[in-house]
Amino acid sequence: MTQPGFWRGRGPHQAEAPNEFWALRDVSFDVPRGEVFGLVGPNGAGKSTLLQILTGILQPTQGRVLTQGRISALLELGAGFNLEFTGRENVRLNAELLGLTRKEIDEAIPSVESFAELGRFFDRPVREYSTGMYVRLAFSAAIHQNPETLVVDEALAVGDARFANKCIRRLEELKQQGTTILFVSHDLGIVKRLCNRAALLWEGQVAILGTPLEIANEYSKRVQVDPVERTIVSHRSNAPTSIIDATLQLREYQINDSIELSATIRVNQPETKFQFGLLIRNRQGIDLAGTNTQIENCPLQVDGPVDIRICFKFPCPFTAGDYTITLATQDVDGARHDWRDDYLEFRVNDRRPYAGNQWLNGNFEWTKL
Repeated sequence: MTQPGFWRGRGPHQAEAPNEFWALRDVSFDVPRGEVFGLVGPNGAGKSTLLQILTGILQPTQGRVLTQGRISALLELGAGFNLEFTGRENVRLNAELLGLTRKEIDEAIPSVESFAELGRFFDRPVREYSTGMYVRLAFSAAIHQNPETLVVDEALAVGDARFANKCIRRLEELKQQGTTILFVSHDLGIVKRLCNRAALLWEGQVAILGTPLEIANEYSKRVQVDPVERTIVSHRSNAPTSIIDATLQLREYQINDSIELSATIRVNQPETKFQFGLLIRNRQGIDLAGTNTQIENCPLQVDGPVDIRICFKFPCPFTAGDYTITLATQDVDGARHDWRDDYLEFRVNDRRPYAGNQWLNGNFEWTKL
């Protein structure tokens, strides 16, 4: 069993020096062989420090890390590259450091070169590379070193969308092949798409472990906090607004049917400016579409306390499948009042084998030349 991730920090019973800062504390989890495990958290939560400990770059002050098999890591951009070496030379050097044989390296080089799409720059010094080229080389080198465990830290945040999608497809292939993957990203959609489980790292500690959807929802709630009280706005009893109820006119639809949503909102304070929004997800928890009253040019300013009804109608643009709707109220500047994950559910029925979740509603035409 591959277990990249058993690290235990100092216990709460130990005293902390007045000016002491712990990047990680009491962190403990395990990742079984073949699992894709996501790490989510805001900047400064300790994600990169944790990955450096798991890959042996840093040593934990307290606790231990137990791993098995070859670990290939894609951490800080260009880490481990010699700027004077060519891309090809850097790939060879990194592979040798991981213990690959000369035969294994020779067999991997053509695949690395093809995937990275660097052209003649593959044999140019790395100091001449752009940021996107660094990513191409580093990612391609990491995935072609036959790792039992692959550690990826925000590698897909840089570079063009086409190459990012190519990398995601490759990660999905590695997942199917049973490679253990530890994946850090701020892109919650990718976390939900790739990961089997995830953890929310918050101020150096694991706040919760759970499914990618549970982690994404908790993270979304926590990023909107009161800057003074450091409490989650949606949990405050004196929130300016709250969602009392919401319904859909129907539970099942056909493509292009009109979907009608109505919600009861309680406005708790006088002269309250706010916005009401919704987010639609597919059954995998991937965000598909969302909007709010501010985007749709429907300003809300209500003199409370009072209950109001908000209605929203839109033509169903989704292909056959099951969907959920998450609801939220928030200040006009985005600070959250109330949040209801996957509060409503509906199904779209259609026998046509469309690809993806969105109906393009287009027309094909042809002429003889």
